[in-house]
Amino acid sequence: MAIITEEPEPTTKLSQIQRKPKPHKNNNNSSSSSSNPFSFWFYFTLSVSLLTLFFFLFTSSLSPHDPKTWFLTLPTPLRHHHSHGRTIKVQTRPNQPPLQIFTVQHGPTSSENILIVHGQALSSFSYRHLAKSIASMGLHAVSVDLPGNGFSDKFFEASVEGVSGVLGRFWHVYSEIQEKGIFWAFDQIVETGEIPYEEIQARMSKRKVRKPLDLGPQDMGKVLGEVIDSMGLAPVHLVLHDSALGFCSHWVSKRAESVRSVTLIDTGAEGAFPVWAAEVPVVREVVLGVSFVYAKVVGLCCSGKVGGEEMEALRVLLKGGDGGRAVVNAWKRMNSSFDLAEWGEGLSDVPMQVLWSAGSSQEWSREGERIARALPRATFVTHSGGRWAQEDVAVEIGEKISRFVLSLPKSVRKVEQESIPDHIQKMLDEAKSNGHDSHQHHSHSHGHGHDDHSDAHIHGANYMDAYGLGHGPHGW
Repeated sequence: MAIITEEPEPTTKLSQIQRKPKPHKNNNNSSSSSSNPFSFWFYFTLSVSLLTLFFFLFTSSLSPHDPKTWFLTLPTPLRHHHSHGRTIKVQTRPNQPPLQIFTVQHGPTSSENILIVHGQALSSFSYRHLAKSIASMGLHAVSVDLPGNGFSDKFFEASVEGVSGVLGRFWHVYSEIQEKGIFWAFDQIVETGEIPYEEIQARMSKRKVRKPLDLGPQDMGKVLGEVIDSMGLAPVHLVLHDSALGFCSHWVSKRAESVRSVTLIDTGAEGAFPVWAAEVPVVREVVLGVSFVYAKVVGLCCSGKVGGEEMEALRVLLKGGDGGRAVVNAWKRMNSSFDLAEWGEGLSDVPMQVLWSAGSSQEWSREGERIARALPRATFVTHSGGRWAQEDVAVEIGEKISRFVLSLPKSVRKVEQESIPDHIQKMLDEAKSNGHDSHQHHSHSHGHGHDDHSDAHIHGANYMDAYGLGHGPHGW
């Protein structure tokens, strides 16, 4: 019996060859596609981080601007510094309310007066150790917060008209949330189910908004002069740090008779703090809103020796009350191109000292040499600190400032007699005339046997009596 077997057709092998898997190149693509989840999670994490950052900046910009709320959130060193100061009202412009200027003083008031003026994006808080070091040498040290900085006023209120339309309604709601906080909006939605657009629009149509101060060197000089006059500091020893010379040079030239000496500490044409960090809106929110970013900017551009606690205090003061924008406005109006040599020639009778950092860059050392050449009469002294906010060497700088001040002849203060107002002078004249008449009546009644004590005793009229603060029945 024959067995018939069928051999496989050759096409079968060909079909098997055609059914072979694709080259390994495609396998590599599939394996690379399996690694896509890692890149997905990378971009997902990056997106969430950016959204979180923008949400944080947005909510921080919507935080309430109540000064009391802001003050309660300050670090303890700032509140402690504020408790030792006082405010002075200064009128800079006739059509605006007076500004509140914050000052701090240490040491005996009967000694030589030293006024410390801070630089760009700084405040009196940055010189608290320096002021105490000077006071320990028996001198009277005063530090001031220029307008737009520290605890001084940083904004003014101006009346504006609202914007109509859909955009206007959105802007009204945004402004209301920015003023009262984002949680106020949540409370309104929970209580009423909606945001009261009509009420907000009626209130916002004619409202007052806060605008950052925009003061130039002449305004700053006027503030400085008012502080010196109101505190009786003239003749004063000025200590100008960083960009303070650009703000005060005009006033010093005009009021040279009120200046006993000038000490320049690392004074440049521009301040060390980078203005771009507070000028661009988005950058300003990031730099002033995030402590880590602010510390990096200060460390790279200003000084790497500022401690963490002080760094946070500087950031909070610069951010509060829209201080960053006020600093930018002052920087734009600062006169940084004046001739330093000509300015020094006009103050030939005023002793000067230049304190310069010996531990900064070579470029900054050359700047110090230029300052020394422009002011040949000034005493040039170096210190071991940095350029910006030298609280780490406050004792060293304080000793050099005190030594310079004590080497000068003692200041002679001019005591001006306070003029008596016209209505008070009229009361004094009437009191004198009444006293004279009473004295004549008293002398005529001697012969009639009247008791001297029965008549009211009239004192000689003086300034306190005219105000009703003289010796009364209680013997005050």
